[in-house]
Amino acid sequence: MEVYMRILYFTDTHIRGTNPKNRKDDFLDSLEEKFKEIVSIVNKKNIDFVIHGGDIFDRPDISISVVSRFTSILKNIDRPIFIVSGNHDIFGHNPSTIDRTMLGLLKSLDFLNVISNDDRVVIEKNGIKVGLTGLPYTYDIDSSPEGYILKEVQEDVNYSIHIVHGMLLDRPFVKGIPYTLIDDIVHTKADITLSGHYHAGFKTIEKDGKYFVNPGSLVRITNSLKEIERIPKVAIINLDENISVEILPLLSAKPGEDVLDRTEMENSSLRSERIVEFKHSIDSTMNFEKMDLNDILIEVTLSEGVSNKVKEEALKRIAKSQMKRY
Repeated sequence: MEVYMRILYFTDTHIRGTNPKNRKDDFLDSLEEKFKEIVSIVNKKNIDFVIHGGDIFDRPDISISVVSRFTSILKNIDRPIFIVSGNHDIFGHNPSTIDRTMLGLLKSLDFLNVISNDDRVVIEKNGIKVGLTGLPYTYDIDSSPEGYILKEVQEDVNYSIHIVHGMLLDRPFVKGIPYTLIDDIVHTKADITLSGHYHAGFKTIEKDGKYFVNPGSLVRITNSLKEIERIPKVAIINLDENISVEILPLLSAKPGEDVLDRTEMENSSLRSERIVEFKHSIDSTMNFEKMDLNDILIEVTLSEGVSNKVKEEALKRIAKSQMKRY
């Protein structure tokens, strides 16, 4: 089968200047090898366009030296690269701050094509036209499934791809964490929905001719058992008269037990058990509602009798307090 357009998709690279405490290897060296492999895949697989799902950086003000190290690799991809901003790429979970970020700088230099909410981009190759739209991360992205749903398709395109950096999942998640289920957005007009943010990813899902893709984060930072077992992957989307999606594990990604510290994982597990025991002891003696920031975000967004201006200010302040961790 001759392919008329081929797109490579990857997400959540979290480029950073320091080594995560859970990594035993040199994080930057390992990530650099993955980027080099992606360049090789682009050339060997005759990729026409590259899409990044957001969180290219681990913080919006990452150092110039680290950015230079990776842009020198990315410049070897002689194809257009499109991206939506993730929560780590911007300040305060607010996409309007992008002009003050390193991602914003790369955008201004035309190094990366950053897709914002209102953008309608059309890419074309070998007679195939694809409409690209995107939804960058915002503090209330998962308070409603609406942002994930493409309601209008550009005229004269063969396919539509919607790129979202949000908690799109194939099954229910932990209570108290906002998320959006694929089942709630199957009526989207996008032929393909590409998502990031959820590092574990999920198997490609096809429903009613619509595809939902998240190959998972390119990096492993946490020390959970799932991350130790997971191998970083990229997705290759083939478009002609049909859609096909290939998930490709990276050969440069070492086994989880070689890069993630099991000792730290065991210590973390023990601490978690103690925290749970402590919580249970508190719950058994006191009666009060758990105050969780994610719950607050939802409650503020959905509350009635409060003006939109007050809601927006409250959400901005909560998001700003969360970003202080980074």
